Amino acid sequence: MKNDQKKLGEAELEIMQAIWSEDAAITSVAIRDKLKGHRDWPLSSLMSSLYRLEDKGYVKCTRTEGMNLYSATVSENDYKAGASENFLKRLYNNSARSLVTTLYKNNLLKEDDLRELKDYIDELERENRE
Repeated sequence: MKNDQKKLGEAELEIMQAIWSEDAAITSVAIRDKLKGHRDWPLSSLMSSLYRLEDKGYVKCTRTEGMNLYSATVSENDYKAGASENFLKRLYNNSARSLVTTLYKNNLLKEDDLRELKDYIDELERENRE
């Protein structure tokens, strides 16, 4: 999510996750089927959301043979990286330590989670030395 990229609402994010989960372009009906259980909405509402996502620059609609196929124009990784950076800046003054401290002090991170994070950081440091 670049600075100029618009935020996704909760429903829009769910739609994007359905699109990102596919290796190829996907129809609106297939998206609606993937969302069943999370959101059961009329196709017209989904189409409105897809139009907004296209307008925001997140999806591209290819109209072919009487069918609309939707594909992501922003990768899931790029979106998550930008959203995470924005979240860290806004809530934690760009401090990962502050984020981890808040999570730990509010019992949202357990000892196992901290050990897993430490092991991962150690692994990253070993990779960087090689």
